[in-house]
Amino acid sequence: MQRKGVCYDVGREMMGQNWRPDFDLKIVRREIEIIRGDLHCNAIRLQGRDLGRLETVSKIALEQGLEVWFSPELWDQTQPETIEYVARASEVAQGLLETAPGKVVLSVGSEVMLFTKGILPGNNVLERLANPKLRELVLSASTQASLSAFVSRLAVTAGERFRGKLTYASVGFERVDWGPFDYVGVDLYRGDPMFDRYPELLARYIAMGKPVVNTEFGCCTFRGAERMGGRGWEVVDWGRWPPRLKGEYFYDQTSQARELSTLLEINDKAGIYGTFVFTFVEPGAGLPGGREEEALHLIDFDPDLPRYALVKSYPDRRRGTTYPDMPWEPKESFYAVAAYYRDH
Repeated sequence: MQRKGVCYDVGREMMGQNWRPDFDLKIVRREIEIIRGDLHCNAIRLQGRDLGRLETVSKIALEQGLEVWFSPELWDQTQPETIEYVARASEVAQGLLETAPGKVVLSVGSEVMLFTKGILPGNNVLERLANPKLRELVLSASTQASLSAFVSRLAVTAGERFRGKLTYASVGFERVDWGPFDYVGVDLYRGDPMFDRYPELLARYIAMGKPVVNTEFGCCTFRGAERMGGRGWEVVDWGRWPPRLKGEYFYDQTSQARELSTLLEINDKAGIYGTFVFTFVEPGAGLPGGREEEALHLIDFDPDLPRYALVKSYPDRRRGTTYPDMPWEPKESFYAVAAYYRDH
């Protein structure tokens, strides 16, 4: 494994909610220092919508000696709007590359079949995922052709402005022409029904003949979350007020840590070039925007249960004990990932 990384959210935005509403550069700088020194990463995947934030955090990460995988995300917009956004993002990435040659990789998109309008029916990603004919739609030749054409346009748009290496963070059911890309990228979580076939899935990407990067994978923080993979957040009924668990689920840091150690080992043994664990911190994701404090008093489960983060955020802004300057505490998964990256 050449690239040992973690995903880092600078402010992803879904349906009007910013997942990182409070953006304190002092905290950001310290978190990246911890990612480099204590988590033993040599790369970081920066995700978010605001190009100014992405540029600023990229500079901090580059100063810390990390390779930056610049991953701008414009969710639930039209294809022309997304193309224009990627054009601007590519120019920003090129500016970073000029200051740090060979240290910036640009991702032209993330799971666009789900997150961009016009490939699958639906006004937003939740509507697309809820479509009863989702499986039939994603496997259809017309959908795959539409996806391939759009991703190719993204690659051309980026390549006209950015002179560094390119990738795209696909999802498992997307069929992409990897010709324009330097790295095959896939957000490959492990979960049912493919749980036991995970090594086989990795092997399919390795067989494509280019370096493969697992751009996003992880596990929520409850017993049995490993069987749900990238859909662990669905154990909460977010449509109710207050939000409620859909069944009996138990908060469990050990299960998350064990699964991440297993996933890192499987990816490493398969010959994956790089891994980006999802995710370092989730300070704002999940709880209803603008009603976080109210929700905290009403919910009957640990708000960290449906989260993938390696650290447990404190919504009340109190500080941790391991890092007294941070509003979070490392979880067992933090130490599991740190140990693997240190020793491999």
